[in-house]
Amino acid sequence: MTHYHSSAHNMREVIQTVRAFAAKELAPYADELDREERLAPGIFKRLGDLGILGLTVNEEFGGAQMGALAVVAVMEELSYACPGTCLSYLAHSLLFVHNLCQNGSEEQLAKYIPRAVSGEIVGGMAMTEPNVGSDAIGMTTRAVKQEDHYLLNGSKMFISNGPIGDVFLVYARTGEGRQDLSTFIVERDFPGFFVGKKLSKMGMRSSPTGELVFTNCKVPLENLVGEEGFAVKHMMKNLDIERVGLAAMSLGIARACLDNSLKYAQERLQFSQHIINFQSVSDKIANMYIGYRAARALIYEAAQVIDEGRRANQEAAAAKVFASEMATKVALDAIQVFGGYGYIREFPVERLMRDAKLLEIGGGTSEILRNIIVKEFTRKNGK
Repeated sequence: MTHYHSSAHNMREVIQTVRAFAAKELAPYADELDREERLAPGIFKRLGDLGILGLTVNEEFGGAQMGALAVVAVMEELSYACPGTCLSYLAHSLLFVHNLCQNGSEEQLAKYIPRAVSGEIVGGMAMTEPNVGSDAIGMTTRAVKQEDHYLLNGSKMFISNGPIGDVFLVYARTGEGRQDLSTFIVERDFPGFFVGKKLSKMGMRSSPTGELVFTNCKVPLENLVGEEGFAVKHMMKNLDIERVGLAAMSLGIARACLDNSLKYAQERLQFSQHIINFQSVSDKIANMYIGYRAARALIYEAAQVIDEGRRANQEAAAAKVFASEMATKVALDAIQVFGGYGYIREFPVERLMRDAKLLEIGGGTSEILRNIIVKEFTRKNGK
């Protein structure tokens, strides 16, 4: 397993290693994985060997002890090759691994993190429910304490890695107050845990997504993370890095669209000249680059704030809104540059457009994130 340390030199080493891996092991299969709606075989073991499943994890648990900047760089490289694979990687490495490291006990970390970092077990996080999306705190899944365990009842929806995961961080209600939510580590083979249907999606199809159902699911007391009623704090701690990670996926998608469009426009002849010589095409390509660079600056700035140990609520929200909307627009423009070829499945840009759209929805919709940005202003002004 490769080990990294956080310095500029090592950052370059990580990016080069991941870029080479993604180009060889993911990019050539991305269309096939999309078509067949499946994860690349053995991918978590291979990402574990690469040393990137625990980028933010302490070395004692096998991690690389790096920060948000490393996360952002890796997410962009993986998404450039195959966004769906990157989404599953994000659900495992940020929503499960990083989240548990922030909030779990020494015993819990020792039990799960080394195996998660090596890729032996695959993790995910279960927050969203069939009727509860943006209003996460309104969830209805409930955990009731018995003598030596909790009984968990409810269901979770749109869970990345749901169909394949071995262990999940599950949020459930443990009291009557709106904020009385707790975090539990739930293993796939706990009695009363069922994997519901695998969902067929518009994009990100190489990332398995599904429903999880808990019917009197027995969760040992020691699998409560932190204290009862602390889940909202746990969620908040993880949101900034999750959002910059998702935003960085948009960067990978936008850069892939730009590169594809540039190559095509320099080869495609119409009216006896390459279409890049037509201003209507060259303007689109210039705008792709401008959007990509602007989003990149916002994302890296937000990652820097996180690495300095400060809350990046507004910065991360702004980065994700801008980057995700930019990537969807860039992908649509790329299809236009390709013309008829852009609309058929033989060329990657239609897949990239389908993948891009998810990032305006998952991990906080653009609408909610705009609300958050404004709420932060009013909070700061005490209004």
